Amino acid sequence: MNITLRQLEIFLTVAETQHVTKASQQLHLTQSAVSMAISELENQIGTPLFDRLGRRLLLNDRGRLLLPHATQVIRKVKHMEMIMTESDGSLAGELNVTASTTTGNYLLPYLLGAFVDRHPNISPNLQIGNTGQVQASLLSGDCDVGFIEGHAHHKEIEVLPWLDDELVVIASPRDPLSQIGELKKSDLEKAEWIVREKGSGTEEIFESEISRQVTRFNILMRLGDIEAIKKAVESGLGIGCLSSLCVGREIEQGWLVRLRVPFLNLRRKLLIVLHKRKNRTSLLKEFLVFCEEWKTGQRVESHVFPSNPGSGQALGSLSETPPEN
Repeated sequence: MNITLRQLEIFLTVAETQHVTKASQQLHLTQSAVSMAISELENQIGTPLFDRLGRRLLLNDRGRLLLPHATQVIRKVKHMEMIMTESDGSLAGELNVTASTTTGNYLLPYLLGAFVDRHPNISPNLQIGNTGQVQASLLSGDCDVGFIEGHAHHKEIEVLPWLDDELVVIASPRDPLSQIGELKKSDLEKAEWIVREKGSGTEEIFESEISRQVTRFNILMRLGDIEAIKKAVESGLGIGCLSSLCVGREIEQGWLVRLRVPFLNLRRKLLIVLHKRKNRTSLLKEFLVFCEEWKTGQRVESHVFPSNPGSGQALGSLSETPPEN
């Protein structure tokens, strides 16, 4: 069996377009060349791959079986081409990034946008999950680099400290706790909490710290979405704890209030994580260097908390100006 890469590429295009004519236009080939390639592939495999319904070609069960394998082969070949082209001094290719919710939603879009500005031939793909999901993605090989807010617990994961962050306790301006200058431990024990889901780095760090300080901790609900937590707290259902990166706008507008809890140590490091056995290509190395430049360039402004938690003073936020080239 002598299946060629060109046959697989034509097979994938016909499977996507469901027409020989459209596939030929997309591939810049004649219709007869496309038809011949499909016929030769079917002869080599020994079975039809498509059902011919009028002018449409629809994958049959054998075609659907071949599809993921053909996709994987073509992807690997493109990756090989990307690696080979790095020798000419320019960076090109896909960078698969997975980030936990806070970092992925509030930092990575700016960072990746600035990186593409510097390297226009790079195509970043960003997936967002919680800290546990980021680590799973790294270990499975589905991503090249990850960003997390919690601790990495697997021996195969390398951890690089990145940016400083702080969790803040928040409440609705209508909550009686927002009128207290500094909360006591008893205030936290009486409160009802709206917190992140299990597996979240924010949840892990917050609950580890608060369990050292109080004997009772009432969780009203767990939510897997930051915006949902902010809205629930804003409505007065309970109090919460989120990264300062997430709540600056809401505090500035007076929709949320930062509660002063001096006995809680909620400072943390945002982390870059890598699989220890992953090959660091020129693209990945350059991206890691860029992350350090972006950090030392102080593109994230300092978080300035209001002296009066109820004042609505700006919390401080990420600068929307990307790093200069």
